[in-house]
Amino acid sequence: MPADNRPPTWLLHTQRAVLSRAQALACGITANSIEHRIRRGGPWQRLLPGVYLTVTGQPSWEQCETAALLYAGPDSVITGPAALANYGVRGGPKARRVDVLIPLARERLSPGFVAIHRTRRMPTSVAVDLALRFAPAERAVADTVRQLSGLAEARAVVAGAVQQRYCTVEQLVAELRAGPIRDSARLRSVLAEVIAGIRSPAEADFRELIIHSRLPQPLFNPKLYLGGVFLAQPDAWWPDYGVAVEVDSREWHLLPEHWEQTMARHRRMSAAGINAMHVSPRQVRDESVALLAEIDAALRSGRPLPGITTTPLAA
Repeated sequence: MPADNRPPTWLLHTQRAVLSRAQALACGITANSIEHRIRRGGPWQRLLPGVYLTVTGQPSWEQCETAALLYAGPDSVITGPAALANYGVRGGPKARRVDVLIPLARERLSPGFVAIHRTRRMPTSVAVDLALRFAPAERAVADTVRQLSGLAEARAVVAGAVQQRYCTVEQLVAELRAGPIRDSARLRSVLAEVIAGIRSPAEADFRELIIHSRLPQPLFNPKLYLGGVFLAQPDAWWPDYGVAVEVDSREWHLLPEHWEQTMARHRRMSAAGINAMHVSPRQVRDESVALLAEIDAALRSGRPLPGITTTPLAA
């Protein structure tokens, strides 16, 4: 609906008391009146060029986001960490600016707290909160990861979005393929880990720890069967020693049934004679030497278990 036909009260409600200059003029507020209202000590504030907050006080983050979209123009969409925060994705970086997608043909600078990204791939669907428009979760994840410098941060973003079911691995893979190659290496690496069966950043750290240790190399995320019946799929499995390791983190067991499933899996493995070891992300991160020694001791006292067959993940 064109802005000219919308009453001021409706605009101010849906736009959280934020108004563009064009909207103010269309509502009958003169240019001189606008200048008077945004004077020093006046009742309005200029948030961005041509965009005003019509109340006093510190603007909220949502008001800043609204201002960013009004500045960026029609069909602009918020992406990156700000969009992830709107979805409630855990593990994402704190949004310190508002990343906004605009069509490639449109010219805009990036003033103040706004980062403008011109793109040929404007989202065809968006999430809406009053006047706010957010890119789909998979696009927001990809755009966020491209900004990050560390692999651990990228793992946390992807794990949070997928495990909270805001997007699927398949959607992220499709987004990776459709997006630019530049700055895509971290997302490509994390998705390769996810496809390999790694479910959380802590599990990825554990995998790296074991690979670079002097321990016998296990099978990662294989499927174990007892008498032809599925038993479990531990994070690491040493079939010659009957030892399995699972990295447990309540942060990534976001639903109660996830934790219950972990405990049931432990009971099944223990009943089959498997030495099922559970380690925490803190042990992987801060007590790696002691953890490796503990696993080594378990391997030294272990033995093959009859009746248990293994199917590697890649099989």
